[in-house]
Amino acid sequence: MEADEISSVIERVRQGLKAEGGDIEVIDVKDGVMYVRLKGSCESCPMAGLTMRTWVEKTIKEAMPSIKSVKAI
Repeated sequence: MEADEISSVIERVRQGLKAEGGDIEVIDVKDGVMYVRLKGSCESCPMAGLTMRTWVEKTIKEAMPSIKSVKAI
């Protein structure tokens, strides 16, 4: 898994989150799981869980088939 590939997909996700005052940070990628931290307004948003499942995880998994799940920590 290439760092450029991760950066590219995270930047796409980041642009969507920034439109709502949020951001995302990759903490680690291990055994097909990407661990991320939501930042900014996403940290305390009651919809963060839904955003993670329906948009963040979906976008990352579509762009990077080697990622099996995305976990917010």
